[in-house]
Amino acid sequence: MDENLEWNPALLGVRAAAEDVFLDALRRDGGTGSKDVTGVVDALQVEPVGFDGHSVSHHLQRDGELWQLREYAALRSLYHLKEADPHLWVVPRLTGRAKAGMVAVEFDEFGAGRAENIHARLFADLMTDLGLNAQYGHYPDAAPAQALATVNMMSLFGLHRRLRGALVGHFAAVEITSSPGSRGLATALRRVGAGPAAQRFYDEHVEADAVHEQVVRHEVIGGLLEDEPALAADIVMGIEATGHLEALLGDHLLTAWRDGRSALRTPLTP
Repeated sequence: MDENLEWNPALLGVRAAAEDVFLDALRRDGGTGSKDVTGVVDALQVEPVGFDGHSVSHHLQRDGELWQLREYAALRSLYHLKEADPHLWVVPRLTGRAKAGMVAVEFDEFGAGRAENIHARLFADLMTDLGLNAQYGHYPDAAPAQALATVNMMSLFGLHRRLRGALVGHFAAVEITSSPGSRGLATALRRVGAGPAAQRFYDEHVEADAVHEQVVRHEVIGGLLEDEPALAADIVMGIEATGHLEALLGDHLLTAWRDGRSALRTPLTP
């Protein structure tokens, strides 16, 4: 692909029009319009008790089969193989505590200075362990629209300064809910006999994201609201839109898997 197309005016116009439609839908269907950041963040920290019938991680932990875990990894590769990259776009748009907290969390995401510990690298190792292609961009054609939407939202928020509050909200939703979900996925991988490289990715997130949760809440969100209290509604929108799209993806996956069929547009080879 010609790299000059990145700044092609005609393509940028098409992208802007598509982004407007997408953002309008997120505001309409994925948010309440609330400005209660504390209440929405508190709700993220309440993990459902037991198996509620809608949680992908609970399903995989209890009943998931290896082929379902492979499909889940292939879909999540659209995000995890570039994990943290779009979140970095917000750093120059923050100041003070929010910027320092964001960089502290991102430092861990990028392996704390060690290339072999970069979280995207750990996910690539997980994919290799599961017999998947670990090259970024290998599985978009197999992904349903619900999976593409979750990744497109992160890029949309990250690319626009005016959506910096929404990006922080998305970041908070990911970090605060990651630890319990990762614990369940690590258990699922052990249950189906996946190798240590596959298990390590989620084991790492159980420990790291429990710490990140506090930094994100008190420093990133708290610092941003201290500097720019008018962004409260955007932070809530980012959190709620993330939950909305994840719920749509979860419903798609669980409906297919409970019917015994692939959730991908193109099933994986064994």
